[in-house]
Amino acid sequence: MTVTASPGENKEHLKARFLKTALRGFQKHETIEFALTFAMPRRDVCPVAKRLIKTFKGLRGVFDAPRDELKAVEGMTDNAVVLIGFLKEMASLYLRERIMGKDVISSKKDVLEYLNLSLSGERVEKFIALFLNSRNELLAIETLHEGTINQTVVYPRKVIERAFKNNAHSVIFVHNHPSGDPSPSAVDRQLTGILHRAAVAVDLVVQDHIIIGRDSHFSGRESGWFNGGPRPIGSRVIANKF
Repeated sequence: MTVTASPGENKEHLKARFLKTALRGFQKHETIEFALTFAMPRRDVCPVAKRLIKTFKGLRGVFDAPRDELKAVEGMTDNAVVLIGFLKEMASLYLRERIMGKDVISSKKDVLEYLNLSLSGERVEKFIALFLNSRNELLAIETLHEGTINQTVVYPRKVIERAFKNNAHSVIFVHNHPSGDPSPSAVDRQLTGILHRAAVAVDLVVQDHIIIGRDSHFSGRESGWFNGGPRPIGSRVIANKF
């Protein structure tokens, strides 16, 4: 006769493995399963975890999925949906805190990790600004716009005001392409020109305009959008994997 472990026993087993080796050796569905045991402690969540991995094609897909799509998966509860969203946001906050005050040039890998986690899975465009001091240390990260990006919604005056408020010496503009392709559009190029001219007028250095795609990114500086100035924090190579 086959003896099936109880939900509590499964949770303790996964907990013991995690305490011994962290997530090394965990299969993708086991990682999700362990998380779900905290949201649904009295249920067998292994089938739910497997459905999530299959539906969204991996861990990244699960954490990038909208709430309504997560809730639509058989067996998911409101608490489980909230937990998955919370875990991603907590990871983003951790990466954000890790780069604050750091030289973004020497810490470019950490900066790109944060940008990728925060933006690559977004279903809408977000335009953010990284404000730096004269030592290229990150002072602030601010979202300037959410939604379709064009030259009429990201106002140069707002950029300049936020730069002055943060006492910034330079700025890096960043936005995402929900399509996953980081190749710049004509609108991206036009907007960059408008913002760059406004910044130059008040001695604010534009270090770069980075576009985040699904698995790669684009650097305006590397592509010759700006003359002179500091080197970019990222590479233009579109095939570059984060």
